[in-house]
Amino acid sequence: MTTTSIKRTEELRKLQLTGGSTYTISLPKTWILQNQLKKKSSLRIRLEEDGSLSVRSSETPKKETSHEAYIQVSQKEDEDALVRKTVSAYLVGYNIIHVKAQKGQQLSSKQRSVLKAFARNLLVGTEIVIDTPEELTLQVLLSYPELSVESALRRMAIITTSMHKDTIASLQKLDHSLAKDVIATDDEVDRFNMYIVRQLKMAIQSPTTIKEIGLANARDCLGYRLVTKSVERTADHAVKIAENVLLMKKKLDDNTLEKMAEMSAIAISMFERAIEALFKRDYEAAEDSIERTKDILALEKKAIAASHKIDIEEAASLRLIIESIRRTAEYAADIAEIVLNLTVESVITN
Repeated sequence: MTTTSIKRTEELRKLQLTGGSTYTISLPKTWILQNQLKKKSSLRIRLEEDGSLSVRSSETPKKETSHEAYIQVSQKEDEDALVRKTVSAYLVGYNIIHVKAQKGQQLSSKQRSVLKAFARNLLVGTEIVIDTPEELTLQVLLSYPELSVESALRRMAIITTSMHKDTIASLQKLDHSLAKDVIATDDEVDRFNMYIVRQLKMAIQSPTTIKEIGLANARDCLGYRLVTKSVERTADHAVKIAENVLLMKKKLDDNTLEKMAEMSAIAISMFERAIEALFKRDYEAAEDSIERTKDILALEKKAIAASHKIDIEEAASLRLIIESIRRTAEYAADIAEIVLNLTVESVITN
């Protein structure tokens, strides 16, 4: 049913047996007329994931959808607000985004430089194809097969894991340079996060796209969206650890560092195991990741106790670092719970 003008009602129609071996069912006359069908018109019948059948006319042209977005900008518009508009257009699936100055005006140099830097650094597969004082046009050139959602999420998780390990190394060595590198790396995670969100939004709007982005069904789309959010938040906590390392002036004692390293090792192993459980659809591995949460809570108490013995100037930063490590473990558990929901059929017996 291709238009919203048809009232969505449910009718009960009986299956008929004709010719001894062929089953037929009549179609609503309103739908036949709406789609301009006649005797011997071709229909497309597709078996859906849930076992239902969808019937579409193969003769009615699909409604053309615009893949171009036009954003009108005044010189007074805040650069951050302009970036948010562009991000929104990118996330909902527009392939070409025109950012144009209002009639008789030009984009300010700051507006252009901020938007160009953002597009180059944070929008995966996007190129600037028009760059004039009156207009900036962005075009998304990357297609689904080139980078599936699973591949993008895997890269995102690998970067996040590396960020977390580097922050702990920067804490142990009090290496401010390494901490700054971690903060800069967060842009890579954000790039993949926005790319995945874009793909998932487009898939929800078009069931055929779900297969193209490498997923099985709509439930996978929801699960991957929640996982992606948790991975992005995990990276944010790696950044918070790095920011607190930058505030510290003295290296922590070996006992405290040992507690922090042990707590961190469990948190990041939970994260890695939860991500791998997602890709392998492994219910037991996800359950194992969740079980380790109690180990984190026990180590957190020991780490907090150790923080009482250090200088008050360092204690505040240390407490925030401990909290971020715990949050890393909690996000890992969240990911594992999503995996349980996606794979629960594997442990249900009929």
